[in-house]
Amino acid sequence: MKAGLEVHQQLATAKLFCRCPSELSEAVLGVVRRSLRATGGEDHLVDAAAAFQSARGLIFRYEISPSSCLVDLDEEPPGLLNPEALDVALTVAMMLGARVLDEVEVMRKIVVDGSNTSGFQRTALVAVDGAIDVGGQRYRIDTIALEEDAARRIDGGAHEVSFRLDRLGVPLIEIATAPEITQGAEARAVAEEIGAVLRSTGRVRRGIGTIREDLNVSTDGGARVEIKGVQQLRLLEKYAGVEEERQRRLLEVATELRRRGASVPPEGARPVTDLLREVVEGPLRFRDGWVVVGLRFRGFAGLLRANTPDGPRLGRELADHARSVGLGGLLHSDELPGQGIGEQLLVRLRRELDAEPADALVLLAAPDLARAHAAAYRVQGRARAALDGVPPETRDPLPDGTTRYSRPLPGRNRMYPETDVPPTTIDAARTERLQGVLPERPSATRQRLAADFALRPERIDQLWRSGEVARFEQFVADGRTANNVARLLTQELPAAMGRLSGDGEREVSDDLLRALLVALERGTIAKEAIPPVLDELLAGATSVADAAERRGLVGVSGDELGDMAGKVVAANRELVLAKGMAAFSALMGDLMKEVRGRRDGKEVAAALRTKMAGLLASEGRPT
Repeated sequence: MKAGLEVHQQLATAKLFCRCPSELSEAVLGVVRRSLRATGGEDHLVDAAAAFQSARGLIFRYEISPSSCLVDLDEEPPGLLNPEALDVALTVAMMLGARVLDEVEVMRKIVVDGSNTSGFQRTALVAVDGAIDVGGQRYRIDTIALEEDAARRIDGGAHEVSFRLDRLGVPLIEIATAPEITQGAEARAVAEEIGAVLRSTGRVRRGIGTIREDLNVSTDGGARVEIKGVQQLRLLEKYAGVEEERQRRLLEVATELRRRGASVPPEGARPVTDLLREVVEGPLRFRDGWVVVGLRFRGFAGLLRANTPDGPRLGRELADHARSVGLGGLLHSDELPGQGIGEQLLVRLRRELDAEPADALVLLAAPDLARAHAAAYRVQGRARAALDGVPPETRDPLPDGTTRYSRPLPGRNRMYPETDVPPTTIDAARTERLQGVLPERPSATRQRLAADFALRPERIDQLWRSGEVARFEQFVADGRTANNVARLLTQELPAAMGRLSGDGEREVSDDLLRALLVALERGTIAKEAIPPVLDELLAGATSVADAAERRGLVGVSGDELGDMAGKVVAANRELVLAKGMAAFSALMGDLMKEVRGRRDGKEVAAALRTKMAGLLASEGRPT
């Protein structure tokens, strides 16, 4: 397996070609509808992916948001390339040791899936030939580009898809690695390190959807397949493994098809609606006005459905291509008899379609003949590709770690120059200015954190993955204990955010977090009290004291703690005298119920041991 990554990170600046803020909003100020069509690129050829999307004939509904303008609506020419966003891209390029170009030229990339009102995305190459070190291994960075993010998809149906314009135009850095990754675990590690470099600039947006990865995978004898828009790093490894296995199976299918001399006849689909009028269940059940067409594939029998749990499933590949044109009803002969079709009806279908026992049938149901033939055309094309092995394509990641066909793989035919935005010259003064203020590289920062604060490697990794290094260092500089700060920022605060119900946008201010750390270190609240106190702060408590009081976690003094321990020991006098210090665990549970997180567990244990030892000594018992 060979794999490469394209990491797309939103920047925390204004939009790329206007000065609207890069903010998402649920407010809708108006709606426009558009349809888009594919056009030729710089060499006048139409890109396969663009042609595929255009052929779907969808209507696109665009919701206007407070952070969108006439540029987003494609009703006004774009402004100049955002210099602040360009500086961030140049900074990242220098941190990756890339060669910055002398001139940044904006290009148009034809995209007619509705994600951009103009029918193209603006993108600009900034630097080439960089590298990143991960675990002692060097990975090449082929390109670093600056581009505008797409509109935000809200929902979609068979004929109309809705987008919101708030995200359209938000600056993205795209970092593309060379295809040097050989394992899924490597892909995750490389993506994490690139993310660390991006976060070290302090100029990137945070949160779900602000960073996305495209994973490109190929195998020996296979083809490049792009898994587009991965948002969960933990699934990168699984996506890579699943794709490697899928390609292996498809190559096995192709070998078997060639051995059989299989073929896809050139004729189109034939109508078989009349034969299926009595079918009352399954995807081909009879519906007024619907039509069913059939295809025959020579020598494909037995290869459309897996005979074993890990076997090839070519039938699913065909169904995904039918689904890409909005068709959901597909059955193939490896699934029959079944789904309302008996053995006798299957024999009649084979006779109608001139199919031999070694041939496979594919049946498609659609609301009209045009839709049926469009789906059949896609299915035939995918079956022909199966004879060669693995077709290059773009696939969508699914939450379970598998993928699904999305569209053909785009190529160079979709690119042509942007005529509305002049090139930007990158002069020596600009690069020298940025070189003088480059952020510390992640590897250097890790070494420094380990040396300066004696943090464990896993804690340092947590700080990097969470992007909390800068806040960590600020809190420690204010006098707080390094381990307490690191635990709060990487474990306790994220866990509290995860417990939020309803509105997930609430947060705890830095001032309140500092106050919480001070209370912990002064003994006002115990370590065990931090989770409930954080919950109350997120729920609206105005101070740490207020939050602790709401949960009944107001601290106890040393004397009060001693008195509480003494009462527990007195209540369990006979047990302590009988078992000695071995009775500690039983009494500790009772005392912790009384303290209820108002003092640290170590302090509670020490107070209890003192009182138990005092009782045993007074009775002349060993302690």
